[in-house]
Amino acid sequence: MNNSQFLSVSVMTVILLTAATTLHAESEESIKPLVLQGVMQQLGHDMQDVTWAIATENWSTVAELSPKIARHAQPPIMEKLRILSWLGSDAGKFRELDGDVHDAAMAMREAAMRGEGQAVISAFSEVQLSCMGCHLNFREPFIKHFYDQR
Repeated sequence: MNNSQFLSVSVMTVILLTAATTLHAESEESIKPLVLQGVMQQLGHDMQDVTWAIATENWSTVAELSPKIARHAQPPIMEKLRILSWLGSDAGKFRELDGDVHDAAMAMREAAMRGEGQAVISAFSEVQLSCMGCHLNFREPFIKHFYDQR
């Protein structure tokens, strides 16, 4: 084998190894839970805590937790781009539902600060309906796409 042939084989080996490593990394990334899963879990805990606070008429706790729901954590930018790419033309609907959660949670905060229990419950219902709208539209296909690829 001459130097030219050896160099060609070496370059091809490097290209194949790089491709295999990249595919493995992408495969590992698709298996690893998304950060969004932790965001959703935290939102679930916050919603449970708000439910308890409403049941005990602890309006200060509702007022404290509401902004955490409204301004929940976001996944890292690369994960967000993967999700938005998957959503495609439904990204606007996804964002709209997230905006509805934000607005209803902030209305819940305002009502709690005024001590208006019925208004708190009404706003809480709107938060839940917005969450449910997102789940009904996106949860099952999201899980299939990002987690059932194994």
